[in-house]
Amino acid sequence: MDPGLTVLIVEDDADEAFLLQRAFREHGLMHSPHIVHNGQEGIDYINSQGRFSDRERYRFPSLIILDLKMPGMDGFKVLEWIQEHPDFRVIPTIIWSASSDPRDVKHAYCLGANGYLRKPSKFEDLKSMLGRALAHWDDCLKPMTNPGAPTCSDLKGRHPFSAVH
Repeated sequence: MDPGLTVLIVEDDADEAFLLQRAFREHGLMHSPHIVHNGQEGIDYINSQGRFSDRERYRFPSLIILDLKMPGMDGFKVLEWIQEHPDFRVIPTIIWSASSDPRDVKHAYCLGANGYLRKPSKFEDLKSMLGRALAHWDDCLKPMTNPGAPTCSDLKGRHPFSAVH
């Protein structure tokens, strides 16, 4: 795992968020994950709005862990919002839910989720599951997010096999 990974956890249950934070720390994450407690706060963080406008303090997320069932704006609405904002679709978004309802799983993937993890009952299972998910993302190539990198809008309509851009 990249120890400099910036993780955003969108989870309304403080105990679940704490366990995720602890598991990331045990996997060597340098910076504590940023925790927000509802979907609207998640969108504000991703979009660098309101109290999250300082990108030095609230760095652009490299990974989002998103609970589905939250009061107010739920995880499905956050996924819908991400789909409406193409430049944020590049952030790997993993659903973190107690639900194993096949309709929830399918709906999450249809809305752009990159993974769906069911919350385990034991911390060691959580740590192991998280380790496998992080290993997967370590193996994946990542889009450039640095200033000056092309946005999704910049690339829209360009054929992937045309001349080097």
